[in-house]
Amino acid sequence: MMIWNFKRAVILGSITAAMALAQGDWKTATVLPGVDMTGMSPASKSAALQVMRAEGCNCGCNNKIAECRVGDPGCGTSRRFGQFVVREASAGKKAPEIREALIKYMNTPPPPLDVQPTKLSIDGDPVRGNPNARVTIVEFSDFQCPFCAEAAEQVKQMIAKYPNDVKLVFKQFPLDTHSQASIAAEAALAAQAQGKFWEMHDKLYANFRSLSRVRILAWAKEIGLDLPRFTADLDSHKFAARVKSEEQQGEAANVEGTPTFFIDGHRLNTAFDVATVAPLIGKR
Repeated sequence: MMIWNFKRAVILGSITAAMALAQGDWKTATVLPGVDMTGMSPASKSAALQVMRAEGCNCGCNNKIAECRVGDPGCGTSRRFGQFVVREASAGKKAPEIREALIKYMNTPPPPLDVQPTKLSIDGDPVRGNPNARVTIVEFSDFQCPFCAEAAEQVKQMIAKYPNDVKLVFKQFPLDTHSQASIAAEAALAAQAQGKFWEMHDKLYANFRSLSRVRILAWAKEIGLDLPRFTADLDSHKFAARVKSEEQQGEAANVEGTPTFFIDGHRLNTAFDVATVAPLIGKR
């Protein structure tokens, strides 16, 4: 199973062009989007900026970390590397030491689960499984993503395996490269407003290759939604702001692609399949 490398998977030529326009800024900027350097000493901040201006971001853009932060603020990879550099600099390391640590960090396979948990708000989000389960899995997903469709089946099997112990919380993260992902995300939330999120969720993933407004309206009728209400919600983009909010939550949590899962707040760094994830659940 494959995973998309980063959220803003727009045409690389466009990214490069945008970064070229900002080239002068990233080489001199002392503030980088999504990289908190508050409270750093001038020497530590200078060392951090020196490394971020010199070392590349491996998200696929072929640009430096600072260049990627300025030209593509939504890139989770450059944000993560920037945060790592800041931590190392704040610990008193000089630029050569930071660079050495960064290269090691980039080339070291991450653990199956991140050690440090990420705080995620799940208020109002749809839940599948036992609401009082001891283990909470949060998924950021895209309804037009083939890897998300595969993962959805694996999640169902996981919940069936641990019916009392595991619950899934779903969050929207439509990718820019998927033309029907945003309308599908809004449709799922419009269905949730009528108490049928998971019925729509299953329809969308079962038909992820053929999403369209016409088909979504047909599926809404099939699952018994109030069609005039659903259509009005869809056409008015009633839930667009919520979709955007969940995207921003994902970006803040360094979600770089879909699907991305968090188990009790710890980011899963492997593909989601029962054979891999079940042992991790059993240990919690």
